Amino acid sequence: MSGEPRESLAQILGGRRGALDASIPPVGFVAGWLAAGQSVAWGAGAAIAVAVALGIYRIVRGGKVRALVVSLAAVVAAALIALHTGRAQDFFLLQLMSNVASALLWAASIVVRWPLLGVVVGLVLGQKTRWRRDPALLKAYSRASWVWVFGQYTLRVVVYGLLWWSGQVIALGVARTVLSWPLVALTVAVSGWVLYRALPPEHPGLRLAPETRSDDVPGA
Repeated sequence: MSGEPRESLAQILGGRRGALDASIPPVGFVAGWLAAGQSVAWGAGAAIAVAVALGIYRIVRGGKVRALVVSLAAVVAAALIALHTGRAQDFFLLQLMSNVASALLWAASIVVRWPLLGVVVGLVLGQKTRWRRDPALLKAYSRASWVWVFGQYTLRVVVYGLLWWSGQVIALGVARTVLSWPLVALTVAVSGWVLYRALPPEHPGLRLAPETRSDDVPGA
């Protein structure tokens, strides 16, 4: 067994800033919508204003401009959808659909033996796709990826879908916050536990096993 402690999945994937930032503009939308007598236009304006202010703050603090532009674009798109339909709950429609797509994509990645959790962690660790040479890691990443499929994306689809269908705007704002970084943190913790439980005791963890060879790639 390796003498070095295994790295936790939370340590590798980093903090919760991105998920936390993404939950703030929806709160601004609901607040603006309520303050202006359930005006979708005011809610949309408030959400965009909050997103711009948050983006400026993050840039000043050294954040990546490209990531902030993408986040702002998502808020603007959500606001435009709500303005087009005139329904406040449609501000959350883009988020609902993105979670549907994520659930399907993650599930498909497991089926084709390219679990996305392994892809993400491999990129972060600089392993690229070399982790697939380790059958134990491939199996562990596949099992842990199911936690993301059902514990995060499918759960969001069910909650957001029911609230959107019934037009519960305030509840959608609350759910958008609760199911952001708290759920991400829980998903990372649970998937990390599942991942390590699937690995043999002597396995070094998320780093490639020393004896792994390039001709061990499953399905290559």
